[in-house]
Formats: sequence, structure tokens, C-alpha cells
Amino acid sequence: MGQKINPVGFRLGVIRGWDSSWYAEKDLPAKIVEDDQLRRYLNERLKRAGLARIVIERTPKRVIITLHTSRPGVVIGRGGQEVEKLREELKKVTDKDVQINIAEIKRPELDAALVAQKIAQQLEGRVSVP
Repeated sequence: MGQKINPVGFRLGVIRGWDSSWYAEKDLPAKIVEDDQLRRYLNERLKRAGLARIVIERTPKRVIITLHTSRPGVVIGRGGQEVEKLREELKKVTDKDVQINIAEIKRPELDAALVAQKIAQQLEGRVSVP
């Protein structure tokens, strides 16, 4: 048998980049835990938004979160109210200024994470899957 490699690690730098891009010398474990908390919170809070990927970038004073979603209207809300509410909730979690960018996925049927979420929702709702 050959050596096994993680598919994400194999594609890093060629097809895709890291899901978190920041550098820390001192409090690395705390930032990793905080990233995990942010991802779990966003996935739970935006279940129906079709989140495919969450990219977190850090600067000394700000956390920049890019949400790749198939339904940006659900994340933004009417007049941007949902984004503002989400920003305030995330500010409490991180204790830093939070900037949220939303990137729309044009063809969600080609994204594996979105297809898997759709199938899981259908199974939870007891819809027959073709």
C-alpha cells in the first residue's frame, strides 16, 4: 500500500489556500481554540444559509471573516440587519473588532460541502432522496 495524504494538504498552495491565515508567536493555542469556536458558532447560527467555507484572517486589532455561501441574502438579512447582529455577537466571542465579508457561490451544485448539507437536510426532513 502507498502512503496516504490528506486531500486538503495535498492541494494547499496549488488549488486552494488555508482556511485560517494569521501568525502568532505567543498565544497560538488560544487563537486556534477561538477559531474553532467561531467556526462552530457560525455553522450553528447560519445552518440554512448554505455555508460552504469560513476563512478567518487576523490582524492585531481585527478579525476578518469571509463567509462563502450559496444564499447570501439569508446572511445579510433585510437592509443588513442580520450582518450587524452577527457582527455584534462575534465581537463578544473574540473581544476584537470583527469584519464580515460575504462571498457568493455561483454554482452551489458543484460544491461538495453544499451538496452534502443538502442531502443531510433532506434526510432530516425525511424527504426521499433520488
